[in-house]
Amino acid sequence: MAMPTDQLTLGTYLKDRRQRLDAVALGYGCSRRRTAGLRREEVAQRAHISATWYTWLEQGRGGAPSRAVLERLAAALLLTEVEREHLFLLAFGHAPEIRYQPQDGITPRLQKVLDALASSPALIRSATWDVLAWNRAACAVFVDYAALAPAQRNMLRLFFLNPAVRAAQPDWHAVARYVVPVFRADIARAGATETTRALVDELCRESSEFATLWRSNEVLEFGEGQKQLNHALAGTLALEYSTFAVDGRPDLSLLVYTPADPRSLSRIQALMDRSEQRLTPALHEESR
Repeated sequence: MAMPTDQLTLGTYLKDRRQRLDAVALGYGCSRRRTAGLRREEVAQRAHISATWYTWLEQGRGGAPSRAVLERLAAALLLTEVEREHLFLLAFGHAPEIRYQPQDGITPRLQKVLDALASSPALIRSATWDVLAWNRAACAVFVDYAALAPAQRNMLRLFFLNPAVRAAQPDWHAVARYVVPVFRADIARAGATETTRALVDELCRESSEFATLWRSNEVLEFGEGQKQLNHALAGTLALEYSTFAVDGRPDLSLLVYTPADPRSLSRIQALMDRSEQRLTPALHEESR
């Protein structure tokens, strides 16, 4: 069993979190209390451990709790994800195992970041490769995500099952041999392997190429690089891509595709102008 990196600091943190809880809101009545928050025995009861041992933990002499006990204490103390992580860091010197918690949507501030990248296709991708947000350039260059049902906005599903997306790849097979190992690594890192089982099963049924690549069990890292697209309207587009983590949202990645040369930039701008002209009559019609 791993020993805490600092038992006294761990005990102090447990005590501080305990004293911040609202006893009345948690159903413990409004009886007179000498200190704020829950009593030690109340936390112990909520965590299904002995009051004596919990007291020792706060005093820095309880020994190292197991991971299961820490999880129960985190739940009993109503810790946030970052507080839970800090609890494990104090106890073991490393973060807890990842618990994938899918969330829908992004903040308006993050959407503004996407929109500010006017001529660079950009999107927000979940750990399971669902596209949650995008900018106008992404719709013009890749696919009109807004026209797709949410379940169809998965990048892997589009890549393997959408003929138009496949046709845009100059060397589809080479890209496929890359994206599947990256996807496998991403979902394992996020703790989302079980969450994506239905998607993987569907792709194995619908695409023999995906099934073969999935059985290879390869893993790769996705960071930055270059790619080309054969756009149906704009012709060849040369892009450089970079991936960024979203602070405070470990389940999200920001993907930015920058035009790699002036010709690609002008072609993307022309695609966006074409899209704007197509939307303008519709907006006028709606305003009548």
